[in-house]
Amino acid sequence: MNSIKQDGNFVRQSDPEWNMATSTLLSQAEREAWSDEDVVKRVLSGETGAYEIIMRRYNQRLYRVSLSILKDEAESEDVIQETYVRAFEHLSQFAGRSKFSTWLTRIAVNEALARARRNHRSDSLDDVASLDGELNMPSSGPDPEKIAASGEMSGFIRKILLRLPAQHFTVIMLRDVEEMSTAEAAEVLEISEENLKVRLHRARAAFRDQLYDLVGPEARRAFAFEAPRCDRIVAAVFSKFADRESEPRI
Repeated sequence: MNSIKQDGNFVRQSDPEWNMATSTLLSQAEREAWSDEDVVKRVLSGETGAYEIIMRRYNQRLYRVSLSILKDEAESEDVIQETYVRAFEHLSQFAGRSKFSTWLTRIAVNEALARARRNHRSDSLDDVASLDGELNMPSSGPDPEKIAASGEMSGFIRKILLRLPAQHFTVIMLRDVEEMSTAEAAEVLEISEENLKVRLHRARAAFRDQLYDLVGPEARRAFAFEAPRCDRIVAAVFSKFADRESEPRI
């Protein structure tokens, strides 16, 4: 969004007056702990600058869920923008039957899926891939100790998730990363809670498979008993044998 409507007129975000008004609004929202529904009411009543509150609250969630489907940062940002535009245009249709965050996230999921279909990447999130198929991609696994030491764990986890099919990545993103409830995640994906649980179980199994694929061989090396240590133990044991042999027998 390049501009926001204030008092019936659209002003650009670069306008100092807009920045000051929005800054005041953001501070008030935080101070008074406005709920999403409070913000929506204000936007619908004409205080459209308050829409920035919604965007700042959900930019990260919408980015994550879009990325889980498209696996492309630039396209995910486009989806975020389109989601906010569509939500703004249909804000009056939000009936409050579900949480606003659920409604907004569902718009993002549908927009990302539509874009994926246009790009011939995926037909839907229902095509659950076999755990023995595309998931087992060969890779020379990184050293687990080096990953931890270099602080690259978040990048390593990101790499694993990006290797997963969208239907696995998305459900992990909603449940484990965004910590949405089973009911809320199921509503976003428009599936039953039971189906959601099955999908999450498969997704976690797929994640474990990918983790082992990347780390398994290196994990064995990480706990290897190297030759110098082996030599030291052997020598120490034989030394104990010799000591005992030299002890006087009674």
